[in-house]
Amino acid sequence: MLEELFGRRSLKGRIEELEEEKRHLQRQLDAEQDRRADAVSDRQDAEERVNRLEDRVTELEDRVQRQQGKSGRGEFRREETLSGERLDDVLDRLDSVETGPEGALTAYVADEHDLPAAVRDAVGDDAPLVRRAAPCLLVVDDAGLVGTTLSTPVSPEPFAEWRDGFAIDHTWFEPTGEYAVALVRSDLFALGEYEGRDRTAFHGFDSELKSQHSKGGFSQARFERLRDAQIDSHVDRCLAAIEERDAERLYVVGERSLLPKFADRADATQPVDATGEPEAALADAVHEFWRVRLRVL
Repeated sequence: MLEELFGRRSLKGRIEELEEEKRHLQRQLDAEQDRRADAVSDRQDAEERVNRLEDRVTELEDRVQRQQGKSGRGEFRREETLSGERLDDVLDRLDSVETGPEGALTAYVADEHDLPAAVRDAVGDDAPLVRRAAPCLLVVDDAGLVGTTLSTPVSPEPFAEWRDGFAIDHTWFEPTGEYAVALVRSDLFALGEYEGRDRTAFHGFDSELKSQHSKGGFSQARFERLRDAQIDSHVDRCLAAIEERDAERLYVVGERSLLPKFADRADATQPVDATGEPEAALADAVHEFWRVRLRVL
């Protein structure tokens, strides 16, 4: 009887051990299932985010395509820099275009933020390209055969005009008659007088410009005051030389920071990068000034 009693106790103890082991294994199983469930949930969340991002990318790509469709290809069909005989040829071709009454629009667009209504109506979806080209002269016909912008070395007042041909003044684009071109840099001045493309007179000079300074705050400030005084003196010499010219029309090119000092005397100004000695620098500046950028819509 005792053996039977002790045997049952032993079995009960073993059962309790097994039950505890079972509960432990069940907890491990539940934890693993929870981890798997979390992993599945995380994967599903990640997949949802990826899907949303893919949908967003597709939406943006569609929007870009629609915008490109609204403005042609989003780029000009062709771009070219014109000068000399090539410029003459292009202007002559535009002069030869004949349309019916009010079939050809010529417009000077001075500001990309202020497109005339006539221009917007004429170019339609290509308006963004015209804005990018501004300031420019626009020529476009009502049949869509011509659609071109041209930069103008000498800019007219803004206008927009429909007629039976393009209203192009060659003096906006190329040298004609008598005129003078002045190149102004902080350390250099060059003035040429011209008849068409032929130079008839030249005057130029260099000016000493302090280019080094001592270390220290006071020395730096003193250097800057001296340099500014030298530039002011140089500008005064340039203005005096300009007053001695014979040609009435004057175009001033050179350093952007100096051009405002000559704006009230010049028919047109334009920043250019022209380096070297006065005569060679002037030749480069004149060539750059008379270049015309053509862009086909």
